[in-house]
Formats: sequence, C-alpha cells, structure tokens
Amino acid sequence: MYLIISIILSVILGYILLMMGPLVGGFLAFGIVAGSLFRGLYLLNGIHKMLSKDAPKSDKVKEAYENYLKEKEDKDQGREI
Repeated sequence: MYLIISIILSVILGYILLMMGPLVGGFLAFGIVAGSLFRGLYLLNGIHKMLSKDAPKSDKVKEAYENYLKEKEDKDQGREI
C-alpha cells in the first residue's frame, strides 16, 4: 500500500516540477534528492552508533591470561622472551 502511495505522490511531484520550468524544477528536484541522501546518511550513522554500542567489548583479564599462558609455554620450550 505504501509503495502505491509513494508512486502516485512521485508522479504528482514530477508533474508539478515539470510545470515549473527546467530551472526552478531542477533546483527543487536536486534539493529533494540531496536532502533524501543526507537524511539517509544521518540515519545510517545513527544505526551504526547503536550497533557499535552493543558490540561485545574485549575482556582484558582473558587477554592477559592468554598472554601469560603463551609466555609460560614459550619458557617451557626453552625460549626466553
């Protein structure tokens, strides 16, 4: 349903822009397209910020323990660090 409404409104807007002349219609069409692109980028940036908050953080204790085990294994094999 929203698709049909969007198509009908786009046809009406296109007809109005054609009736205004090439200069005014071109400026308005460019403004509409550029505004839509900037709004889309703004929304994508917001989604990125929300998703990056939910990303799991690295566990420093686990990393330190893994480094300790790696150093101990290297020392046991006769390699000094």
